[in-house]
Amino acid sequence: MKALKVFCLSVLCTVMVASTSLAAEAKIAYFDLAKVFDNYQKTKEFDAVLQSQGEAFQKTRDAMIQKIQDAQNKLALMSDAEKTNLQADIDKQKDAVIAYDKQKREELTQRRDDKVREILGDIQGVVTGIAKKDGYTFVLNNRVLVYGDPQYDITSEVMKSLNESYKQ
Repeated sequence: MKALKVFCLSVLCTVMVASTSLAAEAKIAYFDLAKVFDNYQKTKEFDAVLQSQGEAFQKTRDAMIQKIQDAQNKLALMSDAEKTNLQADIDKQKDAVIAYDKQKREELTQRRDDKVREILGDIQGVVTGIAKKDGYTFVLNNRVLVYGDPQYDITSEVMKSLNESYKQ
């Protein structure tokens, strides 16, 4: 039994020494993912495009709603037969607004999601290139980091490289 304890203790010491030497060889860096994402020129350009598309969608939607409101205001001045026909038309217009709203929101969401995936892929590619070039064993993003020594922060290098590669 005593030999087993000695053996386990020696294995534990060996593992601790080995892990310490491996950790000493590891080169680790981190970067601020949100800052890189927000300051990437491609992100800024896409945000502007998405905003203008959203504004165009809203303008069209508002015009459709105004048309419905105008028709509803006319209802009080009409005969019962005319009211029935106009109300049916208003109901169709409401359904059209709902369908248009749903379709455009889904399109904008899908476009945004696709672009975010593309941008994150760009960031990952640049980070991988920097890691290989500079010999980093691990590169973390700051979302999983409790503390990071500023000397290992490669955020500015990632942003610079990412925006330079986008300009080309």
